[in-house]
Amino acid sequence: MLTRYLNSIVGVVAALALSFGARAQTAPSKQPEVTKSKSAAPAPRRDLSGIWDVEDRMEGIAPTGVKSHAPFTAWGADIANNLYKPGDGPRRVTIGLVNDPLDSCDPAGFPRNLLFELRPFQVVQTPNQVLMLYQYQRVWRVVWTDGRELPKDPDPQWYGYSVGKWADDYTFVVETVGMDERTWLDNAGNPHSSELRVEERYHRLNRDTMELTVKIDDPKAYTEPWLGRDRIRLTLQPAKTNYMEMICAPSEAEEYKKGIANPLSK
Repeated sequence: MLTRYLNSIVGVVAALALSFGARAQTAPSKQPEVTKSKSAAPAPRRDLSGIWDVEDRMEGIAPTGVKSHAPFTAWGADIANNLYKPGDGPRRVTIGLVNDPLDSCDPAGFPRNLLFELRPFQVVQTPNQVLMLYQYQRVWRVVWTDGRELPKDPDPQWYGYSVGKWADDYTFVVETVGMDERTWLDNAGNPHSSELRVEERYHRLNRDTMELTVKIDDPKAYTEPWLGRDRIRLTLQPAKTNYMEMICAPSEAEEYKKGIANPLSK
């Protein structure tokens, strides 16, 4: 069992290995403005459909580093410094002390699935919804586009409540509230509160290229809004692309802790 787990750790429980000290995918990849080549096909109007992946990974360069953020409020600093014990970042601890919820196969939640483990995802558009289907943990989100308002006092959900609209023909803006406080923002142990509000901007540059910006606004945890992703470049994948299965299995997580993580902490 342990051998099988080790052989498949990247594809099945990548979060475990990464949260125990591998470098994060939280750093925004600051990209230069795209110069549209003559061969680049134009972007379709109001259409994000397709399978998308981080451009740097396609070139063999995965986003690395831990994103800096606005200063913590007193509440945020207390959570970050005293309660969360991450396996990466400026407050990293030894393996045996890490209490990252991903280590027990809790859902990554939103927006951690964008700030830490942004893997290929598929966008499917319907008349009143945009569906985001993520390879990592095999989950999906519903972004409502029927004109409804965000709930005023939502019950917390792992992936929140999202509404979206087109700012122009090539920019789709999503607002999300109602995230569960049990989730972390990233594997560096940056916290959030129930007041978190996230803005995603998907700006399609041409047929094959899109930029993603993610703004974090949580006045209870941070003194000002900050960018978790800043125009990270995404590339359209072939329509026949088949997702790799990336599911965290609790039984394998326990095997990892017993066989590797706990012995290394001694």
